[in-house]
Amino acid sequence: MTGETTKLGFICVQNAGRSQMSTAFAERERERRGLEDEVEIVTGGTHPADSVHDEVVETMAEIGMDLADRQPREISTPALNECDVVATMGCSTLELEADVEVRDWALPDPDGQDQERVREIREQVEARVSALFDEWFGPAE
Repeated sequence: MTGETTKLGFICVQNAGRSQMSTAFAERERERRGLEDEVEIVTGGTHPADSVHDEVVETMAEIGMDLADRQPREISTPALNECDVVATMGCSTLELEADVEVRDWALPDPDGQDQERVREIREQVEARVSALFDEWFGPAE
């Protein structure tokens, strides 16, 4: 790294499930790797929900990650354009007009799913976030 901040974006339609899980895992990964001063994390949705999905809050709490107080928010194209890479969650209705590297992770939507399915999605999200950090910053030590 050259001392510049790397901005990672995690975006979906409602910002109430997959992108919230991704953000939480990215924050943990950033801390684990000592990159707090080098990585900025951006999250949002094109049509934010009123709150993070209950099943997501419950499933993340199982592994000690509290999302209960997180609030879905809207993301703007200018905010996305400031990112180095944006991960979308597989939202086919999400069309980014941003001029930025976009990765579509094609993850299933946890909204309304049973806890076992949400756990599976959580594991996929965690693996994707870890792989993204490995790609951008090298393997964790």
